[in-house]
Formats: sequence, C-alpha cells, structure tokens
Amino acid sequence: MTAPVRFPRFFVTSPAPCPYLAGKSERKVFTELKGPHADELNDALGRIGFRRSQTVAYRPSCIDCSACVSVRVVADEFEPSSTQRKTLRQHADLVATACKPWSTPEQFELLQRYLAARHPGGGMATMDEMDFADMVEHTPVKSYVIEYREPGENGRPGKLVGACLTDQQGDGLSMIYSFYDPQHETRSGLGNFIILDHIQRAARVGLPYVYLGYWVDGSARMQYKVRYRPLERLGRDGWERFDPTEQRRAIGRVAATGRSELAEVDGSNKDGVPGGHGRYTHD
Repeated sequence: MTAPVRFPRFFVTSPAPCPYLAGKSERKVFTELKGPHADELNDALGRIGFRRSQTVAYRPSCIDCSACVSVRVVADEFEPSSTQRKTLRQHADLVATACKPWSTPEQFELLQRYLAARHPGGGMATMDEMDFADMVEHTPVKSYVIEYREPGENGRPGKLVGACLTDQQGDGLSMIYSFYDPQHETRSGLGNFIILDHIQRAARVGLPYVYLGYWVDGSARMQYKVRYRPLERLGRDGWERFDPTEQRRAIGRVAATGRSELAEVDGSNKDGVPGGHGRYTHD
C-alpha cells in the first residue's frame, strides 16, 4: 500500500510574453486543487500569494522579474476616501446577492459587453458561453457569483449591472474576477463599488481581508488597487503594510493616469490555465 499524498505536486509553465510589462516574460508555478481538502489547500496557498483559476492554484515564478505583488485590503480597518464614500452613496440602491457558482446567459452577455469595451483583443475576448460556464462552475472550493442589480419592479429582479466571481477563504474574500456594465449612462465607478462592497461584506462577517490579486507597479491596468487603505502586500518576510507615504504617492500616480475604473481583478486567461501555456514542466 502506498503512503497518502501529503503535499501537492507543483509544476511551472514555459516562459511567455508578459501581459503587463512590455519586454518582459512571465512564468507561473501551479498545482491542482482537488479532493476533500481543496478548501484548506486553497486557503494555505492564498496566504502565500497563490490565486485560483478553476481547479488550478497558481502564482508568478518569473526568472528575472518580481513586479507582481500580492495585495489585500484590511477589511475591518478600511477607511474610505471621500471619493469612495461618494461611490458607495451613488450605488447604495443596488441589490447585491451572493448566488451559487452557476453561470447564466445574463451574466455572459454582461461579460461580453465589459470585455468589448474594456479589454478588446485581450485573452478573454474570444470566450464563448461554455468557456464562461467553465470559469464560473469548475470550482472545488467555496465560491459565489455576487450579482449587483438595480432595484426591480413588481417583485421581479432588476437589471444586472455588475458581477464578481468570489472565493470565501478562511481569512477573507478572494476576488477572482469582476465585470460590470462599462457604458451605463448614470452609474460610473461600478468596478470600484464592487471592491468596496466586498470590503464591507468581509468586515460584516468577521473576515479580516479582501484579496485583490496582484499589483504590478508600472502597469496601468493594475494601479487602481493601491486606492484601498490600509493595504498589505506580500514580500520576502511575509505580509506587510504599505508605507502610507509610498501609498499616497502611488495613488497620486493613479490619479494622473485617469485609469482608476479598471476592474479586472486578475489576469487569468479564458481557458482557466494560468498564462494560457499549453506545455508544463515539473518543478
């Protein structure tokens, strides 16, 4: 009789062009999430910077670059800025519902409009409805699709204007992927509101953190994440708070770019395999 497997097997992807920094290449280390202890494994890996994509947990393992940094908001200490308070008031009428991870045509149609406006030609632009179902439904851990709807009439659900695939981990909420109506005439800031709602949601149930994925200094697509304070980042010595002065400077750079409304929380590609590389090698 063979001994039970105590530790997961890890693999690495082949190098490929980095989607965030020009001239760089990316590589990821990953493992499969499966079995009765998938939630516990996902929790443990999440605390050391891994992200989930369907049944795979992965993190960057680039040879000559360490720009991707895991970040999380300290939910119970969060203090919204004046702009964030305004965003919360503006969308306070939205009805947020945590749904089972089951895809719907309405969600897929919203995702298509979001991708067409925000990420045309990106890695997820060619997703079909089956790909979307795989992204949402192939989860071995405790997950939700949190829907954001406008108030309905006569007992009917209102218009869907935002959604987020979210994992509930032992120490927080992990925002896997969010999308929203990018061209709503009266609702600007929906992407930011979804993050703010997750912070409040985590604090209400006593979860200390909201995991936002990777912050990439130098990539405009990822700079919106530094707007949430207090923010922690994962370094060589574990999680540490952003220095307030450094974070203020980073927020100032975000304001200068005018790109704070990006809401792609993570960079997983459409088939759920980290980086989209077809051949893997054992690490």
